[in-house]
Amino acid sequence: MRAVRLHGPGDVRVESVEVPSPVANGQVRLRMRSVGICGSDLHHYREGSTGGNAPDSPLVLGHEIAAEVPPESADTLGLEAGTLVAVDPAHPCRRCEWCERGHPNLCPHVEFKGVEAHRGGLTEYLMAYPDEIIPVPKSFDADTTALLEPLGVAIHALDLAKLRVMDTVAVLGAGPIGLLCAQVAQAVGAGSCYVVDPLEYRTEMAADLGADAVATDLSAIEEWTSGRGVDVVIEATNDPKGIGDALHSVRIGGDVVLVGIPEGNEHILTASTARRKGATVKWSRRMGHVYPRAIRMVQSGRVAIDPLITHRFPLSESPEALALQSRYDDGVIKAAVYQEAGL
Repeated sequence: MRAVRLHGPGDVRVESVEVPSPVANGQVRLRMRSVGICGSDLHHYREGSTGGNAPDSPLVLGHEIAAEVPPESADTLGLEAGTLVAVDPAHPCRRCEWCERGHPNLCPHVEFKGVEAHRGGLTEYLMAYPDEIIPVPKSFDADTTALLEPLGVAIHALDLAKLRVMDTVAVLGAGPIGLLCAQVAQAVGAGSCYVVDPLEYRTEMAADLGADAVATDLSAIEEWTSGRGVDVVIEATNDPKGIGDALHSVRIGGDVVLVGIPEGNEHILTASTARRKGATVKWSRRMGHVYPRAIRMVQSGRVAIDPLITHRFPLSESPEALALQSRYDDGVIKAAVYQEAGL
């Protein structure tokens, strides 16, 4: 079968690999339907790693995964063949201190698809543990199902923000995660939600999805809030200065949640600004078990996922999908990779 493997920065190849066994090591085989290209995939593509975690061998990328249950796995899972499922990419140990404290997203022993030695979803068939497999409503298509994962990341970020009804929120970065964070913030009671991104086509998308105000320049937040700053900032960029921008934009005593992964694995901030603001800063790490809420949010119509996928590529053209999204060309928000019919 074919798999999309990263050999180094900018070196992505569609290669032949062995088809996995139907059942192995407690996992079952699924057929890939759709995989979204994530910002962390782009870190791997551009830098060869995400946050310094470089793979030891060619890595199969992709962790925003929709799959279907093939006939050989149906009985094992108790699902009908052809059932569309989301695949939670994280498999925590469920035994360590952090798992027992209710923070499986912080498990140091987690197996996470598309990172280090763990094969991701950009392949014809993938393996998953039964507890990672989430059947979705029949009204969902494969692309919507794949994007439940980044929606879960957005939900977790807003959980960390402890948003109060009518709080003002600024989202820095209007990529897929930022656009989802803005929608979730409004769904859970934000009074006003502002979105800032240097790319105008992305701020236009944010406005189309309901943001109260958008801008390409950070200074707009001062104007919108008469210099007070917002109650909550969600930082969802890859800019090392993003943390500094967030602290500049938040009110005194406000809350900042860092979702974006900075290029170069470093944050840059002005210490005096951070100290004088007295803000609470939280780093967001993936998500907990939020798929049920993500599904309900989509079903309710409070969050629109479909507009985020602006480009679709067959599995054979995955390198082109990564290259396009890395260049921010052609108005791309999110590229999705699908498996061609009959394969």
